[in-house]
Amino acid sequence: MDVEIRAINNIKGRGLFAKKSFPCGTIIFEEDPLVCCQFSWNCSYMYKTCDHCLRPLESAQENARRLTGNPELILPYPECCTTNKNSIVSCSTCGVEYCSVHCQNEAFNRYHRILCLRTKERNNSHPMEHLNEAWKHMHYPPETSTIMIIPRLLATILQSPNPEQMQEAVLQFTHRAINEDAQLVHKLLGEKFADQLLLLHNLLLQAVPHEGIEQFLTLEGFQSLLALIGTNGQGVGTSAVSQWVTRSSELPLPDAEKQQLDNFIDKLYEDMDRVSGNFLNNEGVALFSLQSSCNHSCVPNAEPTYLHNNSRLSLVSLRDIEAGEEITISYLDECNLQRSRHSRHKVLMENYLFVCNCLKCEEQVNEPDVTSDEEEDDEEEMSE
Repeated sequence: MDVEIRAINNIKGRGLFAKKSFPCGTIIFEEDPLVCCQFSWNCSYMYKTCDHCLRPLESAQENARRLTGNPELILPYPECCTTNKNSIVSCSTCGVEYCSVHCQNEAFNRYHRILCLRTKERNNSHPMEHLNEAWKHMHYPPETSTIMIIPRLLATILQSPNPEQMQEAVLQFTHRAINEDAQLVHKLLGEKFADQLLLLHNLLLQAVPHEGIEQFLTLEGFQSLLALIGTNGQGVGTSAVSQWVTRSSELPLPDAEKQQLDNFIDKLYEDMDRVSGNFLNNEGVALFSLQSSCNHSCVPNAEPTYLHNNSRLSLVSLRDIEAGEEITISYLDECNLQRSRHSRHKVLMENYLFVCNCLKCEEQVNEPDVTSDEEEDDEEEMSE
């Protein structure tokens, strides 16, 4: 590997460092997740995706028709669609679909054998369904995680050829104090978190086998897993339409035809935005062993992306990175990154329990301790 995990200090713990120089735009590394899972509401709203790698199962035209609400829509240049409908297979026992036999075998050998056996009579009375429905009633879109990744994570431990080693891989994510886990879970579950925590815990106990994973199934262990997905879960997004747009835009077309295509794409996104809003992608959450060691910076030098339109993560440099330099990403979305230092710190403390001391935060240390919303209110009052 061209990167290494190193200890930093008692506050930051560990970080990821470059072992060689990376020019801007370089893929620093690629990584498959330890486990990933589609968001619960995303699945319920018929965003069809491979149950293992989250690759789209709709063709680009099917995807565009659903998102625009136009069943007659025809996409030009169908050869630019990357979805291979002929390779899609499904589990003969529980019916979940995969993009390929490879993904079906990977899923079965890693976690699905246990979960499939416990969901072969899949209906609304099954404990796994109860767990999923309880979560959905606590977390409406826009989604940031799903509890259904926890049964998958536990099954991955149980099915591992070396369960002890896999437990250690999971435990690397869970290193906070009990009170810190409680703070994070409170944030994740809201004001009724205590009752919701007990409900979800009881449903999980009914949904998964216990032997060999007892430490994760205590109330404290479960709380730690919830905190884990809240802080280390990395969002995954895939889209058949976006792949079609990228490929069709690269076609060597005459100028007039190119302009016609650009107009079509602009109209397509307008229609999708009008009908589906921001909910365009197949979305889910994943845990990555290497990427999770990246610390946050408000001026990150790298960002995770999904170049393969599945759950395989590519970490790409945003600027030149020198050998020995720490590789950082942003835990905040682009909107929050542009907010004031105080606003950024508030979000980071609420969701990750740390104060950022990156270069940008140090340069803004003398800014007033008010949120961006408060600053906007002050500006509005002054203008009035």
